[in-house]
Amino acid sequence: MLNHSELVASRVHEYYWEYDWNCATTVLRILAEIDGLELNEQVLAAAVGMHGAGRYGAQCGLVEGGLMYLGIRYYEELGPEAVEKLCYRLAEQYEKRFDSLLCRELRPEGFHPDNPPHLCEKLTVDSILFFLDFLAEIAVGAD
Repeated sequence: MLNHSELVASRVHEYYWEYDWNCATTVLRILAEIDGLELNEQVLAAAVGMHGAGRYGAQCGLVEGGLMYLGIRYYEELGPEAVEKLCYRLAEQYEKRFDSLLCRELRPEGFHPDNPPHLCEKLTVDSILFFLDFLAEIAVGAD
């Protein structure tokens, strides 16, 4: 896959600071844009509370966005069992790379009122680039 670092960094910054979208929504929109897929409004509505389970600190919205995207992208092509296996692989590899799947561990300060907004901007960019590499591996494996 082409080097998308600049595009991803630019979009993450725009989506966080101009639209105030959460991490899951940002992941979904950027992956879909790069892949040339359209997301329907129900999918985007479903992602609204997925930033650490509504700021609870549970599974990270970056991870949730990546997992959702696998289903959107591969469900029709590969079927539910294959998507489930891909989700497992993605979660396993993400945890190895970033040391956790939990928002409260990836964002050690949690969600305090005095935190600056969008504290995870760099982690978001790194995560999306990780997801793009993962998607490229799937594409190579399909050839």
